[in-house]
Amino acid sequence: MEIWSAFVLLSKTRFWKQLGIWVIVQNYNSILTLSHLYRSSDALLVHENDAVHKICAKLMNIKQISFSDINQVLAHQLGSVFQPTYSVEGSCHYRRNPLGDLMENLVPHPEFKMLGIRNIPQMSENSLAYSTFTWAGLLKYLRQMLISNSKMEEGIDWHVRPPLSRLPTLGKASLNRELQFNTSIANLVILRGKDVHSADLGGFKDPALYTSWLKPINAFNVWKTQRAFSKYEKSAALVSNSQFLLKPLDTIVGKAWNMFASKAYIHQYTKFGLEEEDFLDSFTLLEQVVASYCNL
Repeated sequence: MEIWSAFVLLSKTRFWKQLGIWVIVQNYNSILTLSHLYRSSDALLVHENDAVHKICAKLMNIKQISFSDINQVLAHQLGSVFQPTYSVEGSCHYRRNPLGDLMENLVPHPEFKMLGIRNIPQMSENSLAYSTFTWAGLLKYLRQMLISNSKMEEGIDWHVRPPLSRLPTLGKASLNRELQFNTSIANLVILRGKDVHSADLGGFKDPALYTSWLKPINAFNVWKTQRAFSKYEKSAALVSNSQFLLKPLDTIVGKAWNMFASKAYIHQYTKFGLEEEDFLDSFTLLEQVVASYCNL
């Protein structure tokens, strides 16, 4: 069983410009890497460059963001998922196979492997000293982060609501409209901290959040432990198999296609043994991924 954590470079902006790095061929690199990982792994935990940078700047209040800061946010996200949790409600025994449980909970179909992580709260130590949290408040924000496809609690669009009908959209045409509601295949919430068993998770069991071909009872799971994580008395993480990467992935594929059509920088790859067919295979696979998630 292989689960990869992929740090996806989705733009040339912010962090990379600050370091003076202009990655002209990053769209090529992204489609080649993602397509290879998609073939060889059971699931991908995907982190977006710009989203992690915003968390550092806006939530952690870091002025000069370094690779160490980026890595610390990524480590926090992964730790919030894979630190030990109890195996069942009321149990005192920890999970022995969290990767297997993650796959069972979130990847019901091998065509859908993209997993995203959201955490709440995330803040600097100075802000934490003046903050208090309730499970009702944390889960209200986390649910809205999910359905509005927000990567952090700041700047959430509270106008986004689940649709009245969960009938699947037809074709890629829906990408031409503003994709506001983030449809899920499956969600896993991990709760850590004080009074964790009092948390009400009913909002995540709403059938309107999920694709029509999977029942909510099979689409939603929760892991819990009363042991606090990091410096937070209460914290929640959400791992979601959803449409969260649909629009940025479609953008990457489109930009790479435009470059490929003009044969731009292809020689940089062919001289190391890659062939044009390798690019075409990558485009084919990722366009199928986009189409599959689009039609949820």
